[in-house]
Formats: sequence, structure tokens, C-alpha cells
Amino acid sequence: MGKKRKKKRKQNRVSIRKNFLRPFLLTFCIVMVTGISAIATFQWIVEPALPKNNNHFQLNAERVVNGNAVTQEAQIEEIMSVNDKYADVLGDPAYMVENNIYAKDAVSPEQVTITFAGDILFDENYAIMGNVAGNGNIGNGIVPSLLEEMKSADIMMLNNEFPYSDRGAPLEDKKFTFRAKPTTVSFLNDMGVDIVSLANNHAYDYGENAFLDTLDVLEGAGITYVGAGRNLQEARRPVYYIINNMKIAIVAATQIEKLDNPDTRGATDLSAGVFRCWNGDKLLETVREAKANSDFVIVYLHWGTENEAAIDWAQEKQAPEVVEAGADLIIGAHPHCLQKIGVIQGVPVMYSLGNFWFNSKTIDTGMIKITLNENGLKSYQFIPCIQTGSQTMLLQGEEKKRVINYMQSISGGVRIDEDGYVTW
Repeated sequence: MGKKRKKKRKQNRVSIRKNFLRPFLLTFCIVMVTGISAIATFQWIVEPALPKNNNHFQLNAERVVNGNAVTQEAQIEEIMSVNDKYADVLGDPAYMVENNIYAKDAVSPEQVTITFAGDILFDENYAIMGNVAGNGNIGNGIVPSLLEEMKSADIMMLNNEFPYSDRGAPLEDKKFTFRAKPTTVSFLNDMGVDIVSLANNHAYDYGENAFLDTLDVLEGAGITYVGAGRNLQEARRPVYYIINNMKIAIVAATQIEKLDNPDTRGATDLSAGVFRCWNGDKLLETVREAKANSDFVIVYLHWGTENEAAIDWAQEKQAPEVVEAGADLIIGAHPHCLQKIGVIQGVPVMYSLGNFWFNSKTIDTGMIKITLNENGLKSYQFIPCIQTGSQTMLLQGEEKKRVINYMQSISGGVRIDEDGYVTW
């Protein structure tokens, strides 16, 4: 009997362990799997949907209010609260990335300021870098007062006339080829630049690898680019900015070189390159698309004839076509000199801003500064500058007056006052 009772007690203990442990272990496994699934769901689905400080929320790391630095989270929250018209867009970062949409906060809640400059060059093999290469201080090339003017804009744009790379070889039979070290991209940040056009005839000077490096370098530095890409779809797509409850579109394209088979490769469906508009059909289609999806359309064009103050027939032909397609503002570059300010159906056209900081020559240059409000273009200002001795600076006094008078003399149909404000 004793052996039977012991055996029975042992069987009972085994039964209890089985009856208790199995459900316990099963429940534990279910809880663990559920927990892991919840964490994965948050990390892979919920978390990516939350607005973050990525390149599509362009924040000001130096912003200070009442002596206190404004956190990135606070800036994003403010951007989203101010832009209630586009709250759904700003709350969907994946949509913003897919559609090339960026968000910024403005200095003033009443208006948006956008400043444009012409050609820059960071190639240390050319004279322009003579004042900067040794110490890396961009203030020795673009004087501090001008840098402050550039940094004060809500959006600052210029023409990046070279690739950033340590790779590649210069294109054969091309007279001038440019390339800058990837580290020099930091100068754009020092200049307050938000966006650059790569739609020009030097972005591809060192071939495909250097061109692709350029896209990566700019992205890594938080600088937006337009007018070039890894394929035609990317090269032609507009950049959109949501700022002060406005959605602003920027399109960039190049006529240069004026050939069907240029040295600077145009992007195709399968290959990288710039967005070409020598045949302007795709440009006009892109402008119409931008008009349908934004409140204000800016078109930055690389066109004209080098070192010619007079506009050429191709500019004269394409400008009204671009306006008809929906452009609200046209900015031009490439001729390396200033060209006239014109107006087509109420749309201002700066045919060429010329060199901005490009070589050692003494040449008049300038910037265009516009302000926008809910009603559209509020003001349009030409800011006279000069490039000389590998430096660019703001002009004052008689020299400022001289350049404004020159611009007035070549710009029929507009009036430019003593401060550079343009009316028509």
C-alpha cells in the first residue's frame, strides 16, 4: 500500500506540474510574442509616421527665443501649428518624402522671404578659393555683411556650378571642368543656403560617379537640390516648401549646352543627369504640374549666352512659354553677367544674376529678394553686389547707385528705386 500511495502522490505532483506549467508557459509565450509585436509595430509602423527632424523638416539649429535655444521638437510643433492648411501633409512624413515636400518656419508670421543668387564655385584649382582654401573661412570670400543678408532669408537659393567628389575624370574636350572636395559643402551651410540648382552645364564635368557623389553629399549636408537626379523622374520633379501656410514650388532646368547631344548629360528614365529644357516640352509639363500643386511657382533656368548682357532668342522664346505654363517668378543664370529684369503678363523675370562667387574677375552681380504673403508677391528687390579679387560684397553709396542705374537702363518696363525695389 505504501508504495502505491507514494506512486500516486508522485503521479499527482507530475499532473499538477503539467496542469500548471503548461498553461503558464503558454500564457508567458503569448504575452512575450504580443509585447514583441507591439514594439515592432511601433518601431516599424507608428514611429516612422511621427514627424521627425529629418531633411524634410528644415530646422534652425541656432534659433533662440528670449535667450533660450528652441528645441527641434518645438520647431516642428510650431511648423505644424502655423501651417494648419497643410496639417495632413505635415503629419505624413512618408508622403512628404515621396512628393519632395519640405517644411520650414519663417522669421515673420506675416510673410516669407526668399533670396536668390547666381553661380558659385568651390574648386580649389581656381582663383576663387584663394582667400578661403587655407583657413576654410567662407567670410574671406563672401564678406560677413553679405553672409548675414543671405542667412536672414527664410529660403536661400543659388546655382551650384560643379560636382562634389574625389572621383571621376574631366570630360574630354571640355575647356573648363570643375570639381570640389566633398568637405566644401559645409560652405553652403555657412552661407545659409537651403536649396541649390544643379541644372547647369558643369554638374556632370567629372562623369557619372562624381555626379552621383554630388547628390549624396548634398543630401548628407541637409541641402536640398533641384534640376538633377538619378533618373529623369527625380531630375524634373519640383521641390515644394510649406511655410507660413503657403506651398511654394521650385523647378530648375537648363538649356545649356544648346545641343541635342550635350557634354552635360541629361537625365533619362534609366540614367542620371540634369533636367534639360533645350526642348522645353517636359519643362512646361513640370511647371503645369507644380502650378496645380502649389500656391506659388518659381522657375530657376540656366540659359542665355555667356558674357552677353543682351538676352538671346532662346530666352526670349522660352520665357513667355514658362509664364503661360504657370510660373509666378523666373530667375536665370549662366551668362556670368547681369541681364535685364523683365515682366511678362505680370510675372517678373530676372534673366541672369550672373556670377555670385565664381572667379577673380571684377564684375557687377547681385541677388533678388522677394517677399510673399497670402496674396502672392508682396515685394521684389534687386540687391546690388560686386565680385572682385575673389570676394563678393554688398554695394553701398555711389557704387550701389551706379549698379541700380545700370539695371534700370537695361530693364525696360520696370522701375527700380534707390533701394533696389522693383515695380511695374
